[in-house]
Amino acid sequence: MQPAPITKPAIPAPPATIGIIAGSGRLPFLVAAGLRAQGRKVVAIGLAGQYEPEFPTLCDRFRPVGLLRLGQWSRTLRRMGATHAIMVGAVDKAKLMHDPLRLFRRIPDVRAAMVWYRRLRHDRRSPALLAAVAEELARTGVFMIDSTMPIQDHMAHEGVMTKREPGATQRDDIEFAWPVLLASARLGVGQAIAVREKDIVAVEASEGTAAMIKRAGELCRRGGWTLLKGAGPTHDRRADVPTIGPDTIRALADAGAACAALEAGGVIILDKPKTVALADELGVALVGVRADEVNKNKL
Repeated sequence: MQPAPITKPAIPAPPATIGIIAGSGRLPFLVAAGLRAQGRKVVAIGLAGQYEPEFPTLCDRFRPVGLLRLGQWSRTLRRMGATHAIMVGAVDKAKLMHDPLRLFRRIPDVRAAMVWYRRLRHDRRSPALLAAVAEELARTGVFMIDSTMPIQDHMAHEGVMTKREPGATQRDDIEFAWPVLLASARLGVGQAIAVREKDIVAVEASEGTAAMIKRAGELCRRGGWTLLKGAGPTHDRRADVPTIGPDTIRALADAGAACAALEAGGVIILDKPKTVALADELGVALVGVRADEVNKNKL
């Protein structure tokens, strides 16, 4: 049985001030820069022990918050004038384990505990977690919005993005495996698969894309395989948007991949010009594919 679709409430149009709920990595920086380029005021909360030390310098106002303190998230954002927020960045479990205050930081507040009791004790999938957090924040007047809104220039676009073209084998593999990727994503299994000569080599699960790429390389020692990555047209873009960057490209090259097919408009390419240039340098073709259709003439 397929999981029930997650419905999203109507969200008022974003105002001039946008909040960021920041985890680790490069993405919060790109979102902040994109919001500033749109002429918006940027205020942010950083998940304690997760956000990058340099990130607050890009914000008009910034406050650290506890990881499981949803009530604190909402109060802090509203005090800074934000009724709309974007949640981006990773949560590094290793940092949590080496944080001497981890037990205190991970104690949930009442709102977080109620979210777990009402929703997550029965369904702990990532989409359910996101929907529950967004719903709880909306109850208090903070609406989560599409995280890709300020970074459209960093999204994969349709067609070949590199100077290097995918070979005939890679084009056939993309046409064959793209429906498999969409089915996998729709069922909540994963957002990436590896294919070689129409043989599905690996499917991403909870280990993440990087570990799957390494595994695919070990299984395809002759190389020439293709990564497909995307989440499909119905994916909730308020968080957990599929992302690649320079590290992904290096991992693909090391694992012998020849091509990466990315959902056009549905995959973030961190620092897109640099990442595309690196793919050309390392011999990995990048091609954008529409989520709902594979047009072989555009591959």
